[in-house]
Amino acid sequence: MFNHKASIEFGIIGIGRFGFALAKTLIEAGKDVIVLDSDENKIKQIRSFTDNAFVVNNLSKETLEETGIQNCETVFICIGEKIDVSILTTLNIINMGVKRVIAKANTYEQGCVLKKIGAEIVYPENDMAIRIANRLLNEEALEFIELNNDIHIEEIRATEIIDGKSVLKSKIRNEFGLNIIALERNDETIIELDPNFILRENDLIVVIGKKDSIRRFEDYLYSR
Repeated sequence: MFNHKASIEFGIIGIGRFGFALAKTLIEAGKDVIVLDSDENKIKQIRSFTDNAFVVNNLSKETLEETGIQNCETVFICIGEKIDVSILTTLNIINMGVKRVIAKANTYEQGCVLKKIGAEIVYPENDMAIRIANRLLNEEALEFIELNNDIHIEEIRATEIIDGKSVLKSKIRNEFGLNIIALERNDETIIELDPNFILRENDLIVVIGKKDSIRRFEDYLYSR
C-alpha cells in the first residue's frame, strides 16, 4: 500500500490550500513526492497527479513509519491550524531522522515551539505581508521561499495584460504551470481563489512553480 523506496525527495503531510499547491507543483516538476492526509476527499484530488498519496487516520510515529516517509530527504508539515498535531507530527518526523523538516506555522508562538524542536519555519500569511511591503520598496520580484534551485514561491504584480480576466483565462495555471497561493488587493489578503476569480491590475499575486516558468509569466505580464 505505502511507498517504501529507499530515498524519496519530498514528503508532504497535510494538503490544505498551501500543501496542495506545494505538492502539485513539485510533482509537475518531476520530483518524487509522497503525500499524506487524513481527509480521503483531499487525497482523491491529489491522486490526479500522483499515486503516492495516502489516507492516514492518525499521525502516530508507528503510522508514519509504515508510510515510509522517514525515507524522504525533506518533509513539509502543513498542519498550521491544529497546533498540537502540528508540533507532535513535526517532533515525530525529526526523531525519525529526516534530514530537513519544514513546518507551517500560523502564529509566532507555534513557530517558536516548532523551531525549538528542530524544524525550519514557514509563516505563509506573515511572510507574504513582509514580501508585499518589500515589493513596494523594490520594483523587482522577491522570492517568497526557495524550496530548491528549481521551485520558487514568488510575489508578482498583475498588469493590464490580465486585468479583468479570470484565473482560468489568465493562463497562469494552464500555460505557465503556476499555482496561486494567495492574492493581496487593497490591503486585503485573499487565499480562496477559484478558477472564476477575476484578477485586477496591480493585484499582488503569490505563485508557486518552476523558476523559469515564473520568469516566463513575468515576461508575458510586461510584454506591452
